[in-house]
Amino acid sequence: MPILTRNGVGIYYEVHGKGPAILLTHGYSATSDMWRPQIEALSEDHTLVLWDMRGHGKSDYPEDPALYTEAATVGDMAAILDKIGADRAIVGGLSLGGYMSLAFNAAFAQRVRALLVIDTGPGFKNDAAREQWNATARATADQLRKKGLAYLQEQSPERATSTHRSADGLVRAALGMLTQHDARVINSLPHIEVPALVVVGSNDEPFLNASDYMAKKIPNAHKVVIPDAGHASNIDQPEVFNRAVLDFINTIA
Repeated sequence: MPILTRNGVGIYYEVHGKGPAILLTHGYSATSDMWRPQIEALSEDHTLVLWDMRGHGKSDYPEDPALYTEAATVGDMAAILDKIGADRAIVGGLSLGGYMSLAFNAAFAQRVRALLVIDTGPGFKNDAAREQWNATARATADQLRKKGLAYLQEQSPERATSTHRSADGLVRAALGMLTQHDARVINSLPHIEVPALVVVGSNDEPFLNASDYMAKKIPNAHKVVIPDAGHASNIDQPEVFNRAVLDFINTIA
């Protein structure tokens, strides 16, 4: 089981196939397993890299809350690319993973060939809207404290089917990684210089407007709506999703 140890924290990752790198990041309280329907299709001509964020899945669950941050997550992504010898990659993810991919581009634009932003929101310019999001993240942490991992059974497919060692890491990740503190990511959208594919499930109502916004603000963006799909569009309609991603990848020089 490949583990990258970074500043004392073990980060699980796995590599499939050969070719130009694709790094996919799962959503909050999901794991790399959510990408199983994509492995065969995306690894045929590429090196597909999947991983578990700290506090999730097979990665470590450090007890120090200060180790759960956006900066730490983005740093983990860069370290994984270093580990596999990839100077650049197509970088993407779902929900929190998509947000972290945008944050990665803001920090390491020179390492990004293209972006895959899937059922994702780009953050908030408005302080009150951001605080409302953060209140929801804190409420999620409270539910995990009360119900443990059983709480995930009430959630969307990529979360309900995920496997974690305990809820403790997810609580700390909700408070330190799911919460947001500024408008850097959303303000970075007009400055993105690489092609971007914005994907959203037709039934993922909370993220439809956000997807429209990103498609308009990112200069070289293309948006695809996956029919009859919810928040986990890659799981709900894997064949349609995979075709949309491959069609996009084939347009990248």
